[in-house]
Amino acid sequence: MLTAQDRAIVKSTVPLLESGGEALITHFYRLMLSEYPQVRPLFNQANQASGDQPRALANGVLMYARHIDQLDQLGDLVAKIINKHVALQILPEHYPIVGTCLLRAIEEVLGSDIATPEVLAAWGAAYGQLADILIGAEAAIYDQKAAAPGGWRGGREFKLAARIQESAEITSFYFRPVDQQPILEFEAGQYIGIKLDIDGVEARRNYSLSALAQVGRYRISVKREAGGVVSNFLHDRLQVGDIVELFPPAGEFTLTASDKPLVLISGGVGITPTLPMLEAALATQRPIHFIHCARNAQVHAFRGWVDELAEQFPQLQRFYCYAEHDGQGPAVDHVGMLNAEVLEKWLPEDRDVDAYFLGPKGFMGAIKRQLKALGVPEKQSRYEFFGPAAALE
Repeated sequence: MLTAQDRAIVKSTVPLLESGGEALITHFYRLMLSEYPQVRPLFNQANQASGDQPRALANGVLMYARHIDQLDQLGDLVAKIINKHVALQILPEHYPIVGTCLLRAIEEVLGSDIATPEVLAAWGAAYGQLADILIGAEAAIYDQKAAAPGGWRGGREFKLAARIQESAEITSFYFRPVDQQPILEFEAGQYIGIKLDIDGVEARRNYSLSALAQVGRYRISVKREAGGVVSNFLHDRLQVGDIVELFPPAGEFTLTASDKPLVLISGGVGITPTLPMLEAALATQRPIHFIHCARNAQVHAFRGWVDELAEQFPQLQRFYCYAEHDGQGPAVDHVGMLNAEVLEKWLPEDRDVDAYFLGPKGFMGAIKRQLKALGVPEKQSRYEFFGPAAALE
């Protein structure tokens, strides 16, 4: 039970988290991943090495401490965490491990002068409250997905039915259920969890679903990442007929029903969740402005498909921006980096639009600033991170 005194103590540690939260969380991960190997598959080691995961969790812990007595002020942070957990199949038995390592990290990093028994007790109660909230919400989603038509709980075996190279870097993978039973529908913009065995080591990842569920199959489209253990395994070793486990679709970054003009802006592999969004929106009459940025024509995936749709549907306008272009191949609307002057020309004149944008962090930060400067309402400007969340400011 979290008392008023516990809340006051937790809030008093906010200055410490502001200055040293990342060091504390880095130590936390070091403890947990070394002493509890069963949770290693739940974490992308590349995000650990880059520091993105510790920074993201440190920010989350800081936000929780700041708003410990007003959890509604956390906004959509809790929903994002819950959906990521569901996609990776985080279970109640994982939470005590996290709690044990978090309290140890607090004690070992802050020292006994600061991490007094009262502070540790308060943080233990605070973590218990958060764990109960997450476990309850996740259990409800697991139940909901298991009970839905075509739904299931935990891992379900799927066979790779086809693989198609979409560009020099991106390949699409089509999966059908081994049991040949119906599959769960999903909302445009959601992602799916995949469980792989790579040389005897379990790995789990989330990938955006890059096409609406049709004829009993799911599609993900994966960019080969330099040094990426899972992406390179998929590109080099996963063959048609191979079997993997998939977890039910999840994610709160979804296309909301609206009659406002829709603006979809993507950079690189950020195009993947915008494709089912585009499919879903074309079933309506709302105007659509589809903007994609790529380094060059060789790495631009799905251009032919989008071009065909633009010919069929007059409400769809598409614009392409290449960082570099040799003048060969298909025409491009702008060469160089996408800037506010170019974006202004490609947006609808009326800026009362729903805008969704995805891509590398620097790209998204620039797009967020440009949309705001060009008059798109901030509450109608939405984005999602592929990896750990971070600040775009």
